[in-house]
Order: sequence, then C-alpha cells, then structure tokens
Amino acid sequence: MFVCQSCGSESPRWLGKCPGCQSWNSFVEETLVKKPLKDTPRGMLTNTDAPVLLSQVSSGEEARYQTSIQEFDRVMGGGIVVGSVTLIGGDPGIGKSTIALQASCRLSEKGLKVLYVSGEESVAQTKMRADRIVKKPGASLFIVNQIDLNLIIDHINKLEPQIVVIDSIQVVYQPEVGSSPGSVSQVRECAALLTQLAKSRGIACFIIGHVTKEGMIAGPRVLEHIVDTVLYFEGERYSAYRVLRAVKNRFGSTNELGVFEMTSEGLAEVLNPSEIFLAERPQKVSGSVVTPILEGTRPFLVEVQGLASRSAFGMVRQKAQGFDANRLALLVAVLEKRLGLRLEDQDIFLNVVGGVRIEDPAADLAVMLAVASAFLDKTLSFDTVVLGEVGLSAEVRSVGHILLRLNEAEKLGFKRCIMPKNNLKARSDIKLKNLEIVPVSTVKEALEYLIK
Repeated sequence: MFVCQSCGSESPRWLGKCPGCQSWNSFVEETLVKKPLKDTPRGMLTNTDAPVLLSQVSSGEEARYQTSIQEFDRVMGGGIVVGSVTLIGGDPGIGKSTIALQASCRLSEKGLKVLYVSGEESVAQTKMRADRIVKKPGASLFIVNQIDLNLIIDHINKLEPQIVVIDSIQVVYQPEVGSSPGSVSQVRECAALLTQLAKSRGIACFIIGHVTKEGMIAGPRVLEHIVDTVLYFEGERYSAYRVLRAVKNRFGSTNELGVFEMTSEGLAEVLNPSEIFLAERPQKVSGSVVTPILEGTRPFLVEVQGLASRSAFGMVRQKAQGFDANRLALLVAVLEKRLGLRLEDQDIFLNVVGGVRIEDPAADLAVMLAVASAFLDKTLSFDTVVLGEVGLSAEVRSVGHILLRLNEAEKLGFKRCIMPKNNLKARSDIKLKNLEIVPVSTVKEALEYLIK
C-alpha cells in the first residue's frame, strides 16, 4: 500500500500528487501485515468493561500531578491529569526534551515514579543533560534507551510508573508494522497503543513529536486527535525566550500561555513577562506603542513597533512580525479611508517585541497608533498604554477583562490609558489611583491625542 506521509491517505498504486492534501511526491510504499486483533498489542490492551450508566459513575475529585513549574502547570490547566496523553511539538532545539526532562525531575522529587524513554539519546547522554538541568534528580526517575514499542510496554508493565515520557514518537516503531519508523502507519499505530495503555492503566503519558518544515507536527493529522492535549513551543531561533501554548486541551483552557527563558541550566520561568518585553523600550521614538493583551487569564504588556517608509518600488509592502498580516492590511485601509492618511505609497512594517504573537483584538488601536505615529513622526507619551478593538467605520469597540489589563498597566508604572469609552460606561467601578483614563469612541479621537 502507498501511504501519503503528509495526511495519511492510502492508495493501491503510487501517485505523484496526493488527492487528499494536494502535496507532491509524498506517497511512500508501506507493507501492511494483517493479524487477528486479539493477537496484537492493541488487542491485548483493549478494555473489556461493560457499559455503565453515566448517573451511576462516581466522579470523585479530579486527580492532577503538580510539577511546581508554574508556567507549565498553568498551560496544562492546573497540572497533569491522571491517565492523560499530552503531545509536545516544536522546532528542533526549541526546548521540547528540556521541558519534559525538567518536569520529570520535579515529579520524581515528589515521590512519583517516572519512566523517561529516550529513543534519540543514550542513557549516559540523558544523564549528562539531567546533570546540567537539575543538580539532584529524584530517586524515582528511571531512564531507558529503547525504540521498540513492545519492549517499552514490557518496561511499563514491570515498573508500573505513574508518568511516562516518550522522546520521540517519530523514532519509536512497532515491529508488527512493516513500514520504517517515522512513517504515517508507525506513528499512528504507536500513538494509538500508547493512548490505550495510558487510559487503561491510569498513566500520564507525554509524547514528544517532531515538526515538518511548515511547522506542523510530523505524521498524520489523526495524531493530534488521538491525544488529550497538544502543546506547541514557539520562539525565534536567535531569541532566548520561549512561549508554550496549548492548541488543544480537554482538561483546561486553550488560551493560556507560558513564557520561559532558555538558559545554560535549562528553561527558566518568566513569571512577569511584561517587564521582560518592555525592558529595552526606547524613549521619545515614533512608532512605539504599548498595549495590554490577555492570554487566557493572564494579562501582560507588549510593545508594538510600527514603521512607515516611502516605497521605492511600484508595489507597496506590508509586513508583520507577531501580528496577522491580513488584519494589518485591514487596519491600514481604515487609516487611509476614514482618517485620510496618505499611506498608498508607503511600505508598512509592524513588529511585536519579544517574539510574542498577538491574537487579541484589543491590540487593534495600538497597531493603528503605531503606524500613524511612524507615518506622522509623532511620539506617544512614554507612560501611556493603548487598547481597543477597531471596526471598519473606525469606531473603537469595547474589550473584555478591562480591569485585569488596567491593573497590570498600573502595576508597571504607567500613568495614562487610552481605552474604549463603552468600557468606561459599562464598568462604573473602574477607579485607579495612579492611572488616568482617556476614553475614546473613534480612532480619530485617539489620533488627536497623539498629534497634540
């Protein structure tokens, strides 16, 4: 059988272009071995319990393991759920194995039995990395170098650990599947076996996955549907800061964000990322605006930098780093049409400092003021923050969780906030001692405050 390595589509003959995902030269021949279900490892792990009434199931208290890494626990939804399966993806060298080993060491220090299966490093190499990351690992952390899934299951049956880490799923193989490790069939079968094992034994399992050149986790898309939680490590190659984001979480919010700093001793938590993102902010420079964004339940302040320069080519460019380029084009069009700024011959560049990607619509007004400030060469006051969603009629719409954002701005010493007027009407209890509120209903009002 020929199987597409991008989406998992199967064909009895080779095809140059996959009809499922439209990718070229992705079909690889794989040998399929058909065996009775009861004789396979998957059949041996099948749960044979009879159906029960939902009303008769005792829910009990949700059991979670705390790693004492606050950023990691927050993204996981408060801790690691017993019997859950978590997939960690990211670019090479971003910190996937590092965070998994750090969490394993912290859990073993609490007396939990952890099995770390390393298919890419020997036991001695893993020990060298552990000595650099943690000075004294717990007494219940077991390490094994193995890629045969049947032998890994045997080790799990003998040790009976509470936590299992697989590093990584692309090198593990099931001997009964004829294809090579890393193929769609192998990844799908190994992930299904590990998931069944975790659910039937109550083991919390972490699976580390490689990514393709497009940034997607290698293997079939079904891999992300099988697991309970999918975590992505993000960050610039030459930046020391890493962002851990949950794109799927059955036991918590997918809006939470964890910020880490890569050091010589592993990943260090950044408990107050606002100070880090604003530490090198220049003073009296046009195009620099600070906005309080919200990721999950956590507010923090980021600097948005805009630049407008006369285009030397026939077609203007609009580039955004850390912000949606289509959204930037829409906001620039609003500046041109509604406020009369002549930007049709200007190259527009936007950068979110610190490698953070903004998805919060509350940053719209800050982006527009950053572009306008750079075009008009007018400087916004250094102690001013800006927030608000902008519509196509240049109206400034209200945003959610306004008190959390304002308290974060006041805590970092800002004196003034340009915010939607409707937020002030809806929340009459907004009373801050050291923060002046400047309510605006249109972008024009905010721009007048910038120009004066």
